[in-house]
Amino acid sequence: MAEAGRLLFQSKSLSLDHETACASCHLDRFGSSDGLPNAMGVGSTGQGTARMRSGGAVIPRNTLPFWGRGGKGFTTFFWDGKVDGSSGTILSQFAGREPSQDPLVVAVHLPPVEIDEMVADTAEHSTLEGESVGSAAKVFDALAERVRSLSSLADPLAAATAKPVEKLDFKDMAEAIAAFIRQNFAIGTTRLHRFVFDGGPLSPQEIAGGLLFYGKAHCSACHDGPYFSDMSFHAVPFPQAGFGKNGFGIDYGRYNVTMDPADLYRFRTPPLYNVTKTAPYSHSGAIADLGDAIRAHVDPLAIYDPRSMTGVQRADFYERLKAWSSEPISGVYLADDEIRDLEAFLKTLEYDSREPVAETD
Repeated sequence: MAEAGRLLFQSKSLSLDHETACASCHLDRFGSSDGLPNAMGVGSTGQGTARMRSGGAVIPRNTLPFWGRGGKGFTTFFWDGKVDGSSGTILSQFAGREPSQDPLVVAVHLPPVEIDEMVADTAEHSTLEGESVGSAAKVFDALAERVRSLSSLADPLAAATAKPVEKLDFKDMAEAIAAFIRQNFAIGTTRLHRFVFDGGPLSPQEIAGGLLFYGKAHCSACHDGPYFSDMSFHAVPFPQAGFGKNGFGIDYGRYNVTMDPADLYRFRTPPLYNVTKTAPYSHSGAIADLGDAIRAHVDPLAIYDPRSMTGVQRADFYERLKAWSSEPISGVYLADDEIRDLEAFLKTLEYDSREPVAETD
């Protein structure tokens, strides 16, 4: 299944307009992300800044990497947790009609039906913009029919599922892609693992950073557990790059899913494996440097120039500061050398995926 999923992951056939593959935005050179502040969807070509310059649709959030996705206990997906299996019952945009009881498989269903991400916003597709499960099903059926017609994709999937080609559906495709993500981006052995379990070496600076991470800096208050994430939602007043999920330079985060005012400006804690490879940072990709991203957690005013902001932007920033003020990192002071020590510690969480991926068509 993972091998069949790799072929699907790399093929633009998963995009209704044949323009985007999973591998278009999840690249090895950027730590399974894309190296851009905001993702670029349909109509975009190339990698990195070349992709941004190529034009195309802008997706108003930063591309998340795949490390550990779908592993044991990793059941909350996307910046706003719009697929959430943490309670044992999956909550998602399918609203009770989830295509699977595997939250990763459910998550894989969403990008191919996201307008601008893998479906062009054109008059031709206007009937698909109803944001209903029924309109999504039409896209899934069309993609499944296309894959069934391509022996290079259908035959390996049929063999893996033990189903005849004519019986393959989109759920089979999503399960294969999920199997590939689980295998290729599974948590690997890092230098921190070797230090903890085998007594491997770390430099004095890396050890100093680790003591800060688990101590004074309060990083582990949110970045804890086997994925260095509590899988919960927190408010850090990062700058808002781009127009934002809610438009006009605003992104309400978790509130967009729950409609609970207590969730305004909160985003799921990102895991930290390979974080040194996945710049730029935050939900909006507003910060290019890892040290600045760490600084923004504890001293957000240090990275802002209020004179460059409109009155509306400042008002929105004050609201985000209110949410941040109750976080465990609020009120922490870190000197420049301590920021560098934390960067050194985070570098001990690097490792490589099992095999590289790239667009194949």
